[in-house]
Amino acid sequence: MTRTRAGDPALSAEEFNRLFRSLSAWGRWGENDERGALHLLTPDRVAAAARLVREGVTVTLSLPLNTDPGMHNPQPAVHYMTASSGTDIGSGSLHFLKDFVGVDYHNDGHTHIDALCHIAYEGQLYNGRPEDAVTAGGAPADAIDVLKDGLIGRGVLLDIPRARGERWLEPGEHIYREDLEQAEREQDVAVGTGDILLVNTGHARRLQELGPWDTAHAKAGLHPTALSLIAERGVSALGSDGNSDTAPSSTEGIDFPIHVLAINAMGVHLLDYLQFEDLRAACEQRGRWEFLFAAAPLRIVGGTGSPVNPLAIF
Repeated sequence: MTRTRAGDPALSAEEFNRLFRSLSAWGRWGENDERGALHLLTPDRVAAAARLVREGVTVTLSLPLNTDPGMHNPQPAVHYMTASSGTDIGSGSLHFLKDFVGVDYHNDGHTHIDALCHIAYEGQLYNGRPEDAVTAGGAPADAIDVLKDGLIGRGVLLDIPRARGERWLEPGEHIYREDLEQAEREQDVAVGTGDILLVNTGHARRLQELGPWDTAHAKAGLHPTALSLIAERGVSALGSDGNSDTAPSSTEGIDFPIHVLAINAMGVHLLDYLQFEDLRAACEQRGRWEFLFAAAPLRIVGGTGSPVNPLAIF
């Protein structure tokens, strides 16, 4: 059953636009800024995050590349061999084994990061750039190559099902600001400026245990009002085991309000469809929910995002 609260959860278009304006970081770092909240992830904060590494243990936060079509994977990746065993290339006993990978990664089931050019709202990208600047040749601004040197900093996992005493949140359930704050208290961790905040809904765990469903139209996620905490704490990037948005949407006329608020208004890069089962176990074992986070998006000039394999390092 979907969890609700008094007066919850719908937002009118007018309420959403007020929230957008209150959270907007447009102009905060200059009229030509393309980095957004990455400005908060300073070299000093990266160095401090590196000091969280004590054991040298690494944990992947990525789903396996999924080539099987399904309700939860409507655009499967493509993987095939281009040179298989025994292929004669005219070099005697020397053979090369090669393969091809392709993926329309901005879809359910693929671990990826969204660039700030990924979301246009009312004809504009982050920081007021015109949407029509993005052409068939790519994005001339707000593209993923702003992260060519990687996304590295203090990662914090907030486990919302754990805080609620549940195995996962049911599709359609919302995460509110008070849920994030409760998880902080119970995990004895505080989200701070420049952090890469990861919010567990139990999406991947539910898929693993119950099997596929139409995830595009039914998933747990953040309520738009929870973004006030993200802004106040100065989060530099936000990730989830879903896509951070609840489906169906609670906002009048907008299917992906978190994408609009985080990417377009706040300049916060989003990491979608992570898996936290390995990370949850590692955090529980150590009794700590902070770690060095590292991810290196592909250098796609003009790209709207990238497949990615993020790592937590303890």
